[in-house]
Amino acid sequence: MTCRVPGLIAGVALVAACATQPAKLQPNVPKVVEWLTLAPYASHEECVHLDAGDRLDYYFETGTPVQFTIWYREAGVVLAPVTLDRTTRDSRVFEAALAHDYCMTWQAREEEALLTYRVTLRPAHR
Repeated sequence: MTCRVPGLIAGVALVAACATQPAKLQPNVPKVVEWLTLAPYASHEECVHLDAGDRLDYYFETGTPVQFTIWYREAGVVLAPVTLDRTTRDSRVFEAALAHDYCMTWQAREEEALLTYRVTLRPAHR
């Protein structure tokens, strides 16, 4: 989902306004998105349900700095275990401590951004 909001709004407030239903990622099958255009101040998010111990293996890059957040809701409050401001890339494996619907959100700043990302759901060994 891509949202466009006039003016710069704090990332957590924006992600709360643009929440989408969790995607059905196939376990251990990468989802790749290339050259997605984010207009100035627009955002894009990828949401997925994670159980405790599940991991998101992700990589992204952009040509211009963006705000990147991994977030979830707990009792009506938005919590963001990963927040990067003015970044052009990141690569890591995020492990869910709690079962929730988690969203990865990229928000363009004052310049258009071209976003390329890969995300893979790595289920916990049960």
